[in-house]
Amino acid sequence: MLKKNNSNREGFTLIEVMIAVVIISTVIMALLEMFANNTHIFSALTKKTQINQYASFFISNPDVGLEEENSLTLYDLVSDFPLEDSLRRELKEHKIKIVYQELETIDMSDFEESEEDSSEESSQEEKDVNSNMIFEIGKTILNVKNSSMALLRLKVE
Repeated sequence: MLKKNNSNREGFTLIEVMIAVVIISTVIMALLEMFANNTHIFSALTKKTQINQYASFFISNPDVGLEEENSLTLYDLVSDFPLEDSLRRELKEHKIKIVYQELETIDMSDFEESEEDSSEESSQEEKDVNSNMIFEIGKTILNVKNSSMALLRLKVE
């Protein structure tokens, strides 16, 4: 008679099952972390894209943003544009604050040559045009909810 050996049973041992569970849980955790990172990156990109769209509304409206502080809705910036009604309703809900900061003013009359140093080749008209120009470099800041965007602007007078 043959004796049955219990060690030749088919199946997995407890250690093999535990190792498989650890490997599977490690892979699942890595996938969850990757999903969370992708979600975070996607939401940040969505927010940046939205701010860039708001800035494009601002840039396309030359009447707003220079020399004064404004608090208005995005709808005010695009009121002259043909937009869908649903987009208009959405833009009315977004309040923005526009702050203008003057960074530098360059008055060309400060660089005017004295009459004795000026060359005879330049006409009086050129001297008048050059001396009356004033360049103002400023920064316009758009504050929207939890984010902001700054734009450099040049104003010529």
